[in-house]
Amino acid sequence: MHHKFLLPLLTLGLCATTARGQQADTVIVPLAETSKIIFTIEDRRDIEILRHYDFQELFSDIFRRLDTTYVSNENEVARTEEAKRPEESEAVVQKRDHKERDYEIGRARQSFYVDLGLNNYMAGDQFPSGTDLHAVRPWGSWYIAGNSVHRTRLGRHAYVELGLGVSWYSFKFQEDNVTLSKEQEGVVFAVDTREVDFIKSKLSATFINASLVPVLDFGRNVVKGKGDGFRFGIGPYVGYRISSKTKLVYEIDDDRTREKNRDNFHLNNLRYGLRMQLGVRTTDIFVNYDLNDLFATGKGPKLNAVSFGFIL
Repeated sequence: MHHKFLLPLLTLGLCATTARGQQADTVIVPLAETSKIIFTIEDRRDIEILRHYDFQELFSDIFRRLDTTYVSNENEVARTEEAKRPEESEAVVQKRDHKERDYEIGRARQSFYVDLGLNNYMAGDQFPSGTDLHAVRPWGSWYIAGNSVHRTRLGRHAYVELGLGVSWYSFKFQEDNVTLSKEQEGVVFAVDTREVDFIKSKLSATFINASLVPVLDFGRNVVKGKGDGFRFGIGPYVGYRISSKTKLVYEIDDDRTREKNRDNFHLNNLRYGLRMQLGVRTTDIFVNYDLNDLFATGKGPKLNAVSFGFIL
């Protein structure tokens, strides 16, 4: 309220004082929303003095004192809060950060994934040529594996994945009439010359496997291994053969025949190699490369199995 309206209000309040006699009375003048001015009048003769009072100077002095008092109080409150903060909030922050680190580091999750891809093998630094009887067709030489993966967090972006599972190799030969037999001196690849309609010929093997793959994951949903960022891992694996067989399929007089032969075919019982994983968002791919030969030393061609495909 502007000071020029104060005197009329004050005079109106003092009139009420006159009606009640010479007792002290109080005039309350509201200002703004939460402030007010209170006048206590004990002698009616003071009214004439107030009529000629310099209220502008009075209010200027009041505002100066209010500003000084308000700022001083604010500074005092701020110093009090600042004095309390180091010993209380710092301890709370340190405790919270320690709990968060304990919660994240070492946190693990169990998941089940399926590898679905293709098989081939390398003869030195290249795939076997079409003239080699052991050459395989990329399409139809399937690799399927089921893995239970235990994923543990080691750091902000670092994880390690321990996988246990079963895999099925399938090598479909380039020529449908190729046969594979086991002899004492080694495996023999040959051509079946029978007058039949050959459909396919393949070698398959089943392994139980274990892998240990360190992974860098820059996504946010990182524990599950299917986050929204880029991830990369490479690590060793080892497998043990539990079965193997060949299958030759052909038709004669519109009658389909399947010849199966179960044997070890001088395959190495142990396989070991390196596994690479690469993922972005919800898509992950893998590459497995066997560092040891598919067949026992001196019992077959020197071939290193390789598999690649998607992690589902």
